[in-house]
Amino acid sequence: MEATGTDEVEKIKSKFMSAWHNMKYSWVLKTKTYFSRNSPVFLLGKCYHFKTEGEYRALHSFHTDGSNFDQINTEISGNVEEFRRDFISRIWLTYREEFPQIKGSALTTDCGWGCTLRTGQMLLAQGLMLHFLGRAWVWPEALDMDSCDSESWTSSTVRKLTASLEASLTAERDPKVLPRPRRRPSSRAWDGSEMRNEIYHRKIISWFGDSPVAAFGLHQLIEYGKKSGKMAGDWYGPAVVAHILRKAVEEARDPELQGVTVYVAQDCTVYSSDVIDRQCSFLDSGKAGTKAVIILVPVRLGGERTNTDYLEFVKGILSLEYCVGIIGGKPKQSYYFAGFQDDSLIYMDPHYCQSFVDVSIKDFPLESFHCPSPKKMSFKKMDPSCTIGFYCRTVQDFEKASEEITKV
Repeated sequence: MEATGTDEVEKIKSKFMSAWHNMKYSWVLKTKTYFSRNSPVFLLGKCYHFKTEGEYRALHSFHTDGSNFDQINTEISGNVEEFRRDFISRIWLTYREEFPQIKGSALTTDCGWGCTLRTGQMLLAQGLMLHFLGRAWVWPEALDMDSCDSESWTSSTVRKLTASLEASLTAERDPKVLPRPRRRPSSRAWDGSEMRNEIYHRKIISWFGDSPVAAFGLHQLIEYGKKSGKMAGDWYGPAVVAHILRKAVEEARDPELQGVTVYVAQDCTVYSSDVIDRQCSFLDSGKAGTKAVIILVPVRLGGERTNTDYLEFVKGILSLEYCVGIIGGKPKQSYYFAGFQDDSLIYMDPHYCQSFVDVSIKDFPLESFHCPSPKKMSFKKMDPSCTIGFYCRTVQDFEKASEEITKV
């Protein structure tokens, strides 16, 4: 009975902390993001021009209330739509709660400590998307994301917190929280190519599922992190996460992943011969073949604070077609940097605790794996420690990327 009571207390504490972190970070998802009409916007090597006055309402449906977007001409509006579609299509991985217990701990959520692992997952996911889907791919239903999905993260959080506290007072084991109604995406006929892409879209997300069997899920990453002295509940740095991702890809057993390898730079140095050796290594089938490589470069862009002299370097990196983003953030708060405008970085934020999704179920819901709104942060606020990622499909791509990076 005593052990049972302790477990119940831990559950209540876990739910309380999940709700607390949602309230703590929910303002980030609710605040408005502004983009200049006069400056290009770069997103993972692609450039967009908005050319319009006023506020760009992140990725929500444009209002018909007289806002300036109603007067945008077709060509420019299309460019805005293209950016929205492109951004939403990136895979968003956030805090989760109520997933299977992490081995060796009582944790069923990563709220408050797993943000760098999540941003590392996002970077790896982008590399795999390039590998299986290509940079031109976008999720056909991206623009069907309901604007109310970001409606009131705070109100949802309060309901969760209230339900958890009421449950603790009434000794109810499973507090009930009524879900917000979600609008289903419009159904339409898909051709063979779209069907193939959607299969890979779902497969990539499933590799990051929050279960012990997912190749790149939190449970597996924590197991690999133990060799670096990290445990569930610890805070992980960008460099440690780079090595964890390398190990996870090396150990992945899915045949689909045998054509991908990860190389982690040593002391900010990429040794070309080592990268090419990895790309030309034998596949498990015993046949010689060229592997695609995801190159991870842990760097420090200054001392205690980021040196602003590195601004143009970071912008140059994010402008390259080979870039798969940066695991970075502010001190003790990790973000996935995917682009920039002027002197501000565009990022996806993992600091929103969502409910566990069983990705082993056919047609599992995809909406929570796609971010409804981009955020911007001044480069000056960037923590100097980060890991930069690149994807090269072939040896020729690696050689070309090397030339371009050298110019940056």
